Formats: sequence, structure tokens, C-alpha cells
Amino acid sequence: MKEVEIQGIKVDISTGCGGVWFDNFELAKFDEPFECAGETLLEACSPYIKEDIDTAPRLQSPRHPDITMMRRSFSVKRRVEVDECPKCGGIWLDPGELHAIRSLFPGEEAKNQAADQHFEMLFQSPEIQAMRAESQASLKRAQRFAGLFRFLCPSYYIPGKQNWGAF
Repeated sequence: MKEVEIQGIKVDISTGCGGVWFDNFELAKFDEPFECAGETLLEACSPYIKEDIDTAPRLQSPRHPDITMMRRSFSVKRRVEVDECPKCGGIWLDPGELHAIRSLFPGEEAKNQAADQHFEMLFQSPEIQAMRAESQASLKRAQRFAGLFRFLCPSYYIPGKQNWGAF
């Protein structure tokens, strides 16, 4: 791994394959197409990139060698899978993934719109609607049950809620 500083941010580039390690929250400085730091990083990685790298095996965290990283989709489009360290939140990008991430959305607004559409689609599913109806029915039952206690034990009997009596 070779540490490179780009616009005040230190990232690690693998000299063996051209992959990049970002500490927690560093990827956000490079993922947009208009950020010149991303272009600089792509240029810094280009001499090391090897196309025949097998990305199927799960990787160990470069910061915590005893921990296997988790794979997750980078965005709601699910076109790019990144490896994330569950202990420190660092992200490993295989060769070519930074370029793919930068080409997913033209900007932050497009990314937010895609996320909103995705969540709207999720919450309109029949399964979620059934769970919502069941939750509403449970809430009504709980409110009726609580109403019984208000009838049986009005608040003026609760200690400290009245101006009279020996409580």
C-alpha cells in the first residue's frame, strides 16, 4: 500500500492491484464527478491497475487484519459493490470501482432523487402496507386499553396531581 495525499486527504493505493482504501467518510470527498480530487486520485491509481484481479473473495480489512470486510451496494442503483470494514467504517474500492461510482449520478441532487424514489417504491409495497395496517390496529387497541385506566384511575388520584388530600 502506498499512501498518497490528495488535497489534504490521505488515501492508500494498492501497488499490487490499483485498489484504494478510504478511512471513514473520506470517500465522500472523491465520489462526485465534479470533484477534481477524484480525477487526481484516478490518475494516481492508473499505473497500478491490473484488470485480471479476482474480486470475488471476501477481503480482510487493511486496518484490522483479523476482521473480514462486509460487502454492500454503494447506492440505490446497486451497480457498484464496495467492501466496508465493520469496525472502523473504512471502505475498500477494487480497481475501476471509483470510476464506476463517479459515473453513477451527475450530482448530489440526482443521488437524493434516486434515493427518494427507491424509498417511495419500498414503502408502497403490499407487504409494508399490510404491516402499517397491522400497526395501526395495534395502536387503536392500545389506546382503548389505556382509556380504561383513565376511567378506573383518573389523574387527580395520582400523587402530586391534586391540591387536596393526604397524598
